[in-house]
Amino acid sequence: MTISTQILPLVKELERLENRLAEIPPEPGVYFMRDRSDRIIYIGKSRKLRSRVRSYFRDGYNKSERIATMVKLVTEIEFIVTDTEAEALALEANLIKQHQPYFNVLLKDDKKYPYLCITWSEDYPRIFITRKRQFGKEKDKFYGPYTDAGLLREIVRLCKRIFPQRQRPQPLFKDRPCLNFDLGRCPGVCQQMISPEEYRKIVQKIAMVFQGRTQELIDILTQQMNAAAQDLNFESAARIRDQISGLKSLTADQKVSLPDDTVSRDAIALAADEQHACIQLFQIRAGQLVGRLAFVADTQAEPGAILQRALEEHYQTADSVEIPTEILVQHELPDGEILADVLTQRKGKKVTILTPLRQTKAELIEMVERNAQYELQRMQKLGDRNHQAMQDLAAILDLPDVPHRIEGYDISHIQGSNAVASQVVFIDGLPAKQHYRHYKIKNPTVTAGHSDDFASLAEVIQRRFRKYGVEESVASDDSTNQQLSRLDNPDWPDLIMIDGGKGQLSSVVAVLQEMNLLEDLRVVSLAKQREEIFLPGESKPLTTDAEQPGVQLLRRLRDEAHRFAVSFHRQQRSDKLKRSRLDEIPGLGHHRQKQLLGHFRSVDYIRQATTIQLAEVAGIGPRLAQEIYDYFHPS
Repeated sequence: MTISTQILPLVKELERLENRLAEIPPEPGVYFMRDRSDRIIYIGKSRKLRSRVRSYFRDGYNKSERIATMVKLVTEIEFIVTDTEAEALALEANLIKQHQPYFNVLLKDDKKYPYLCITWSEDYPRIFITRKRQFGKEKDKFYGPYTDAGLLREIVRLCKRIFPQRQRPQPLFKDRPCLNFDLGRCPGVCQQMISPEEYRKIVQKIAMVFQGRTQELIDILTQQMNAAAQDLNFESAARIRDQISGLKSLTADQKVSLPDDTVSRDAIALAADEQHACIQLFQIRAGQLVGRLAFVADTQAEPGAILQRALEEHYQTADSVEIPTEILVQHELPDGEILADVLTQRKGKKVTILTPLRQTKAELIEMVERNAQYELQRMQKLGDRNHQAMQDLAAILDLPDVPHRIEGYDISHIQGSNAVASQVVFIDGLPAKQHYRHYKIKNPTVTAGHSDDFASLAEVIQRRFRKYGVEESVASDDSTNQQLSRLDNPDWPDLIMIDGGKGQLSSVVAVLQEMNLLEDLRVVSLAKQREEIFLPGESKPLTTDAEQPGVQLLRRLRDEAHRFAVSFHRQQRSDKLKRSRLDEIPGLGHHRQKQLLGHFRSVDYIRQATTIQLAEVAGIGPRLAQEIYDYFHPS
């Protein structure tokens, strides 16, 4: 007789549930909900853990459908007690990022919205626009995401004209500054003609623009201008006057009609459909709209919970001066009091969270909601167009279902030299760049002057799917189990697209047959000349129109695979040209070559360096420095 050891949900074991709830203290902290697989499915916070967790299991508690479903799956409850609500708020945010629980509101990192990054971790901070928010270094600061990339680029461009700062990521010359120094646009960072402390003061002024403190910066500069004029330093006063004029032009047309323009406030609202919620946050400082940020979330929670999560995410990394004294919200927040208390402590001044119902503030919320609705409509239109293209592609190829994951492959080389391959992935018709991959072709027959795209593609496909391959001698039961595990794998593609014609497709089909994977993978090729689609075993292409949605989707995939392969090939070729002479030096391996090039920037500068300068590079001792010097100076 078999005895079941399956763990039952707590709602079906009331005695165990009551004992567990009694163990939870009435203190601030964070709680975890786990399912029978021991996965964390929900993380929450409260100033009184016991009463909050108990409310989930109370019959009269008004639970949403999402929470009611979650409660039925809970088999264990854990908690972490903290000293304050602020600690609970910060801990909850970090744990949600780490575990990504299914029933929590998860904000998406939408790649179409750019951020501004200031690298405070460096002695001379850089300022640049990026679409990847990576917290690799704790001191680096990200502002955004901004909905208008064009406006953000224009502001950065104006800031570079208003304030002298480093204009290039790398120095143009080794021993002298470039023309930007002579034009007064750069203080000579590359030659350290300005101290790190003085340069950081300049960058702090630029940061004030993106913190919404433009008026405060203008007031500070006005005082400095007046002081310079009193000291008869008219050249400095004129330069500061031009900076003030440039700053005023940034916000000249961004007035918001609010009666109290002395209060800094944020206004947040959302628009949602059955799948997504588009959130807009307007930053208003001194009556001016200084920033419009955007977030995207799945609509599996109540509107108030989504807004709460967006605000917590936004203010978690904000400086105290960036926190407004008033936050207007479209819906009441479930833990608004905790958030307000935490922000008050961080700012050192009272922060109020309001849900306005009438007059000017309510009209402001309506304006924010209207902008969120426009963004949602744009997202819906894009989603409908992608779904139509995938449905058309499924009809063209006679697929059983709409393809979720499509992979595209291409080869890039110059007459066989530096041959590389690309793997790009589209999920639901959109590029999923986190799944992109590069391959260096290892086939010994592919060399400079001898190319073989057929063999290269076969090699890449074999390397991509070798862990799923099944040998002929494997027992049928094991083969079936491996097949089921492959099809359940989220990395398993519904369709593979090869850039090329019948020859390229045939080489890929042959290697998949050897691996016993051809029956489980759908493979097609797309020829460039007439945009023709070829199927395995067919001598003629499918009858299609090059402009129909499904074919256009394959073309976008093919073009992206080609772009990704070419960019990697150029990088490999450039690296090889840089290292071509260094490879001839005995004892100078790949890692030390990278160290040298990172320090001197080019082979020409390495050739000009003395043995003392060469020995200063990490990993290059006096002995190797002498060998490098002797190589470039054989006399």
